[in-house]
Amino acid sequence: MSIRRALDGLYGAAAWAAALFMIGTLAMILLSVLGRLFDFHVRGTDAYAGYCMAAAAFLALAHTFKRGEHIRVTLILDHTGPRMRHALELWSHAAGLLFAALLAWFAARLVWQSFQFNDVSQGTDATPLWIPQLGMAVGSAIFAIALAEELVAVIRGEKRHQRKPGSEPVRSE
Repeated sequence: MSIRRALDGLYGAAAWAAALFMIGTLAMILLSVLGRLFDFHVRGTDAYAGYCMAAAAFLALAHTFKRGEHIRVTLILDHTGPRMRHALELWSHAAGLLFAALLAWFAARLVWQSFQFNDVSQGTDATPLWIPQLGMAVGSAIFAIALAEELVAVIRGEKRHQRKPGSEPVRSE
């Protein structure tokens, strides 16, 4: 199995995990609404909905990026020659990788510190914070891997993830 296929599997697994966390967000919100309607309270539903939402957002980053669904500002790229475009794409992918790697590093460090200090949420549920912070750390690390893979493709001159004719996104100008 090639590395690219393994990485695509990783991105897909992260996307499925993000989808499950979105379902978790829905479940927590519905549980909270039903609790208000039927006069019962489940502690921490608001906090858990937030934890699930954050995990879903970070775990979906790599898959969304690899499918070309992130917002790209191509105004400058569209008006440059091939050499300048390649240089700008190298710079933008390298800068993106740097920021994503820093985010992953500090997110993992936050998880470790929360674990070491036995940091718990301030709500009535007193959840150890390293558990919900894992979604952000893992998602940002996978995103950094996706950016690294894409940077290597740009360095090699590979054209990846081109949109098919007729699938151009709707433009609002």
